[in-house]
Amino acid sequence: MKWLAIGLSFLIAFPALDAQAVPTQLNIVVVEGEGAINNVRQRVARDPVVRVEDENHKPVAGAVVVFTLPTEGATGEFGGGSKSLTVTTDSQGQAVAQGLKMNQVAGKVPIHINASYRGLTARTSMMQFSVLPPGAKASSNNNGHHGALIGILIAVGAAAGAGAAYAATHNSNSSSTPVTPPPATPTPIGITPGTGSISGGH
Repeated sequence: MKWLAIGLSFLIAFPALDAQAVPTQLNIVVVEGEGAINNVRQRVARDPVVRVEDENHKPVAGAVVVFTLPTEGATGEFGGGSKSLTVTTDSQGQAVAQGLKMNQVAGKVPIHINASYRGLTARTSMMQFSVLPPGAKASSNNNGHHGALIGILIAVGAAAGAGAAYAATHNSNSSSTPVTPPPATPTPIGITPGTGSISGGH
């Protein structure tokens, strides 16, 4: 009877303990990666690390954490070229976005973080920076090269058009220059006998 009473007491108390273990609020704490400066030529980035806590700042294990990167501009990728990575928190409530690699565009790289656990959600973000090594050019992406090439072609085309217009104008002016006609030969004055009239120039 004694052991039965202890067993019943445990069964009655266990649901209550389990209910107390369920958090009523989630919080995301950034552990590592905030403000990290990454060299775009090395493409190696500091792995973001976060910790998911409950309302009492206790770690929440088993929470699902999603890290998301920008789709364009200064950004990066996780394994397989994906812009997002899903990780489950460990016993310490931590989630690590391993394998982050930056692209070769310098700038700010915001990393958005969402956590969910038993219907609860939380979100935050961290900022990392991609920088060029000393002495490197400001842009190394293909769009920049294409834009510069287009600009050069436009400039060359404009210069060629201006030269053609000048040549056309110059030739037109030369061909249309009036030619001075030779002086007119004076008309001889003739006198007709017997008539008394004078013909010719005045």
